[in-house]
Amino acid sequence: MTTQNPLGLKKIHHVEFYVGNAKQAEFYYRKAFGFSRHAYRGLETGDRDLTSYVMRQGNINFMLSAPMGPEHPAAEHLKKHGDGVRDIAFLVEDADHAFNEAVKRGATAVTQPHDWQDDNGSVRHAAIATYGDTIHSFISYNNNNGHNYSGPFLPGFISQEVEGEGVGLMIVDHIVGNVELGKMNEWCDFYRDVLGFFRYITFDDKDISTEYSALMSIVMSDGQHNIKFPINEPAEGKGGKSQIQEYIDFYRSAGAQHVALLCRDVLSTVAKLQENGVEFLRVPDTYYEELPDRVGEIDENIDELKRLGILVDRDDEGYLLQIFTKPVEDRPTVFYEILQRKGCKGFGKGNFKALFVSIEEEQRRRGNL
Repeated sequence: MTTQNPLGLKKIHHVEFYVGNAKQAEFYYRKAFGFSRHAYRGLETGDRDLTSYVMRQGNINFMLSAPMGPEHPAAEHLKKHGDGVRDIAFLVEDADHAFNEAVKRGATAVTQPHDWQDDNGSVRHAAIATYGDTIHSFISYNNNNGHNYSGPFLPGFISQEVEGEGVGLMIVDHIVGNVELGKMNEWCDFYRDVLGFFRYITFDDKDISTEYSALMSIVMSDGQHNIKFPINEPAEGKGGKSQIQEYIDFYRSAGAQHVALLCRDVLSTVAKLQENGVEFLRVPDTYYEELPDRVGEIDENIDELKRLGILVDRDDEGYLLQIFTKPVEDRPTVFYEILQRKGCKGFGKGNFKALFVSIEEEQRRRGNL
């Protein structure tokens, strides 16, 4: 195992959300975002503590889990945070090794390695803590007994296929964590020292600031660029409350701010999402007047980008197209980014200013600026 990947991470296996009502959340992700229901656990499968639906589109797996009573830890999580990301789970070569190595490198243990099994076989599972109440699970399909797992998702789940009308989402591109003021470097060091990630890109308040707010951000990545975690902290603005601080105030701690989903054709994907009722942030129309001078020649029609509200940014290797939803919860916490990469490996630095102005307009409406 290389030193660049000390835990043997392969990819993000799934993202688990704790939600107040999994049945309704399943309907929302299926009808709004085009996910298909793939697997289920709950009362009908003998699970009396937690109901979970596994939603799938492309190579994205979301697990939507709701507690069946106040004694389940998810109930406390919901009371504090509202709906949000609980677990960014990794597929690993060996869950025991990943866990033991992580703890040796300074991680806090959450779940000791154990067999997770049903009639379809078993997997190995363990978990460590990261920022806020978020955790990282480690899942490996080759356990110590040599068994493989043949079920639909993970032990305890049954297959339950309900097709959604896919919108072209393919993979989780990155997941952004918001952490408290002064904690960004600490968590970047955690990903470096524990998971073997490296600093991929750094943004500071000179890159990302408006009249009201600023943030600092460092993008941490694994060696293969399969897993990218930007870490944000609020920077001192000019008296306004930054969007990062607004998130932390309402989430009541650090947490996952947004999940960026990669697609092949952002115009088609966003048009479908808008038809489905997904609400997106809009930047001022002047953004599109300045676009040709800022990013040069692109394949897309600028009027079409303007109609849909899609943003463009360029780096040395190409350009990307991106758009951000409004928060998908009652609290102004979790939202989504939809993006398409045309060579660009960046994160849309040139769009931050325009985007923040529109975010601040939303904050003003909420009375949180």
